[in-house]
Amino acid sequence: MSDQAWRRWAEQLATGLALADSQLRLLWINPALAEQLGIGPRSAVGQSLAVLLHRPEWMALAQRALHEPSPLQLRGIEAPSARGEAGRMDVSMQPLPSGELLLEVHALAPPASSDTPLSATLRGFAHEVKNPLAGLRGAAQLLQRRVEDDDLRSLAGLVIGEADRLAALANRLLRHDGAAQLGPVNIHERLERLGDLLLAEPAPPTLRHDYDPSLPDVYGDADRVLQLLLNLARNAIEAGARTLTFRTRAEHAVRLGERVARMALRVDVIDDGPGVPAALRDTLFEPLVSGRADGSGLGLALAREIAREHGGELRYVSRPGDTVFSLYLPMGHAHD
Repeated sequence: MSDQAWRRWAEQLATGLALADSQLRLLWINPALAEQLGIGPRSAVGQSLAVLLHRPEWMALAQRALHEPSPLQLRGIEAPSARGEAGRMDVSMQPLPSGELLLEVHALAPPASSDTPLSATLRGFAHEVKNPLAGLRGAAQLLQRRVEDDDLRSLAGLVIGEADRLAALANRLLRHDGAAQLGPVNIHERLERLGDLLLAEPAPPTLRHDYDPSLPDVYGDADRVLQLLLNLARNAIEAGARTLTFRTRAEHAVRLGERVARMALRVDVIDDGPGVPAALRDTLFEPLVSGRADGSGLGLALAREIAREHGGELRYVSRPGDTVFSLYLPMGHAHD
């Protein structure tokens, strides 16, 4: 594709794109990003990249990105706007062989405006699901007693364990005591448990792991953290992903809501599906929003609520074949 053809294509995208030279001066931005910044595409040319990355530390990372072999990511940073609108964005900075820097900008959906917890809207659902769970557990117990094959007995035990976990979650909603039951959580143990659940399905995905084994435990509700991760994985599979990668990392100075965590645990669920439809990107975490005709629109909304009740955040970046949902959980204390 020629340079002119590429720019014509890029100018039609809803995703913000920009090109900067080696001095971090803007050479070009597409209309989507120009609208977000509240400036004209032509008037932006020649301006410093600071109109987008207005903090010195972000500009320093952009300078570093020019010399990196792979893209650098800025997640959840403040989104500047000439109209004074508050917001956040994820920015990917890709060095080009020409010595220029390509930036891809994804505006993040604002926090839900309602103060009513999502759990309050799920109590009716929790009530309805308890009876089927009891029947499921009873059937699995019968199977476990009657089969002799060890693998089948193990699968039946897996069903019993999941039925008990979901029943406990439903009971918390029905008793109005939705507070997380905190304790040490080994995130890798939770991811291995998630892998067992996914591999037990009729058409399991291919699973890959990229763990940082040095990460300590975090404090949280182990069942709810597992539910969050399961919702992310199931959402990816139902959207058409065939390969999932679970990645864990530690990050410094991460903004979580109104606070900054000196250190945060990041768990990435990466999939090779078709990506988040453009029409859903601003409302993806809202209740009853789904990209599938048979979807409930509750999985990601509940996942975000669980992340927030742990003092964390749930964010994503998406393109066809490479979608990353990132869970951030604080390690230690956060400060304003």
